[in-house]
Amino acid sequence: MNLFLVRSMLSVLVGAMLSSSMQEANADDPLVFISAFAAGEEGAIHAYRLDNETGVLKLIHRTTDVEHPFFLALAPNRKFLYSIHAAAFGSKDTEQVAAYEITGHAGQLRLLNRQSTLGSASCYLNVDATGKTVLVANYSTGSVAALPVEESGALGKAASFIQHAGSSVDPGRQKGPYAHSIITSPNNRFAYAADLGLDQVLSYRLNAKTSTLSPNDQPFVRTPPGAGPRHLTFHPNGKHLYVINELKNSVTLFDHVAETGMLIEQQTIATLPEEFDGTSHCADLKITPDGRYLYGTNRGHDSIAAYRISENGRLTLIGIEPSLGKGPQNLVITPDGKLLLCANMPGDNVAVFRIDSQSGMLKSAGTPIAMPKPSCIMLLPQKTRSAVGQQP
Repeated sequence: MNLFLVRSMLSVLVGAMLSSSMQEANADDPLVFISAFAAGEEGAIHAYRLDNETGVLKLIHRTTDVEHPFFLALAPNRKFLYSIHAAAFGSKDTEQVAAYEITGHAGQLRLLNRQSTLGSASCYLNVDATGKTVLVANYSTGSVAALPVEESGALGKAASFIQHAGSSVDPGRQKGPYAHSIITSPNNRFAYAADLGLDQVLSYRLNAKTSTLSPNDQPFVRTPPGAGPRHLTFHPNGKHLYVINELKNSVTLFDHVAETGMLIEQQTIATLPEEFDGTSHCADLKITPDGRYLYGTNRGHDSIAAYRISENGRLTLIGIEPSLGKGPQNLVITPDGKLLLCANMPGDNVAVFRIDSQSGMLKSAGTPIAMPKPSCIMLLPQKTRSAVGQQP
């Protein structure tokens, strides 16, 4: 039997399996997009249905025209998905942001276009609240950029580009700038970028209409020396910004002044048990929708640290649970706050946990699902899916 015929038969078989899975999955369950950080056809964006009751994930579709899709971002209207696309991840000026239209209820994606990130090892995407601007952080080249979004959801060329400069105390990891994430403030007036190489959270004024960034009056705040800030998240009340520090395995809390965008450091707390003396590096953090609990990942210790959030935003460690896989890379929490999903990238699996609403502790919802190199999880809430596929 020739190779072409074998591949054709396999394609038909995979399609039939996905179709059967789609029929078995409840159409009312939310969609979950998970990227596979790999080259070629392995570097797909996987679409799953998540059973809110059981925590079971069912694969229903794979989009394979993307390589090394390290990070994903959803438009506020839930009609468009944006992904990193890199034929050679880390190769200067070859990386792009790919824009997709979500065309149906089974995770199908239609490529709209791609635009340059203007950097390399592009590692983070964020869409502003208006859906008019996509922000990107470029790790290796230490820069951030803002790309305009057209009415169709397609991307224009970057309208704003800012190159970070400087270094910090760790000669091995902080000899230059390494922009690792960028997010918008709850009022959409500011953007904040965590730069691992500078030990800084940089603050920018955001003009979403023109997709431009400019330094804020307080241009940056510092994290503890050698901390290596990686990812950022706001408390639902908008009064607090939390930063997970990759190198020092900690979370730093800043109070946030909405009117000016000013950040005021308040607390730094460890993510690892005191007795641990191995090598570990933090990756991601998420907060429950009710603002009561925060979770952060430890890669090396391979665990998820859980914290209770007090009324003033301060954190208290309540437990550290195994991530059920190697190298927990990314987290997402369901809108009802009942489930937490964890992408264990080098462990090649995605684990689902139940969140105890009374204690905040995590409990496995079942055996993790196997998939290659899961790097980012984006959840499409059920209540908004009626608009999927419709033009704005």
